[in-house]
Amino acid sequence: MERTPQGTPVGVDDPYAVAGHCDHLTSDGRCRYALEYAGHDPAFAQERAAEEYRCHVGADECWRDCPHYRWTTDDRECARCGLEEIPIANEPDRPLLEEHHLSYGNISSDDQTLTHELTVSLCRWCHAKVHNSFARIDDDVSPDLEAIAEKEARRTKEQNEFGFQSALDRSKNDKSRY
Repeated sequence: MERTPQGTPVGVDDPYAVAGHCDHLTSDGRCRYALEYAGHDPAFAQERAAEEYRCHVGADECWRDCPHYRWTTDDRECARCGLEEIPIANEPDRPLLEEHHLSYGNISSDDQTLTHELTVSLCRWCHAKVHNSFARIDDDVSPDLEAIAEKEARRTKEQNEFGFQSALDRSKNDKSRY
């Protein structure tokens, strides 16, 4: 299993088997990195420009060969247990979901050292299990009871925020004004 620089497991054997399409890949198959960040890697940008900015990985999807591959999740549920995030605006509460990095090290390819950012969303409870034990992100598990309780407390708080109370009802409940 892949490990962090501190030696804790990341929950997968091959991060690329879990990762999806590159964040820089446009819907028409072009490389957004070469288009928008040409100054960061001029040689790469020139190579892509010569091929009308088409992604060189293409249908092969051998992402580990691309020097600028990045896949970061924007999921709003845990990849392991399915717990959904319930964000509460302007609250100091710790989020239910955390970004979990699948790739930490350098990957050698054709005498180049590549570092790819690969992330998934994990709830706090699954994140701890993956780093502190042999748990894998592809385990078929249900959310912890503590996670469900935290989610329901947030849902109650959210529903209270959206609750409607007429001015008449508010004035009946606020006796201090008279």
